[in-house]
Amino acid sequence: MVNLTLRLLSRPDVSLLPTIFTSLGTEYDEKVLPSIGNEVLKAVVAQFNADQLLTERPHVSALVRRARDFHIVLDDVAITHLSYGAEFSQAVEKKQVAQQEAERSKFLVARAEQERRAAVIRAEGESEAAKLISDATAAVGMGLLELRRIEAALSKTPNVVYLPGGNNILLGLNPTNMAPGR
Repeated sequence: MVNLTLRLLSRPDVSLLPTIFTSLGTEYDEKVLPSIGNEVLKAVVAQFNADQLLTERPHVSALVRRARDFHIVLDDVAITHLSYGAEFSQAVEKKQVAQQEAERSKFLVARAEQERRAAVIRAEGESEAAKLISDATAAVGMGLLELRRIEAALSKTPNVVYLPGGNNILLGLNPTNMAPGR
């Protein structure tokens, strides 16, 4: 339901005053204007949906001005107040909430896609780094491995051990640390 308040500024067509007075009487404005306003307004408003009534107020007002059939000139017509019923307001609110949820979902999907790409790039970088270290170890021999073992021994983390690739030999392991339960 739409509630409209309409302001009409009218005057009789001066050249047709005798016809107006004979057919409508001297109280033509009290007899005719309310019905003209309602009839014309209803006929015009029915052509628009609720959104258009808000956005096209001047156009709606211009169409309402056409009351020439009653020999009355409408100088100004304005929709002064426009309100919607509770059902329409709730529907608009639900639509806005649904649109916000859809935008939020799009954002979450885009963020997940970016995180996935970052994980792939990170994994590719780690793979490349591991390959470079492996190639360097193979090219230099045991020197790089020995350097890493010394760095690990000097670091505060005693659980780091570097192993040569391909030889399946464990270096720097203390047999007492290998006991079960530790």
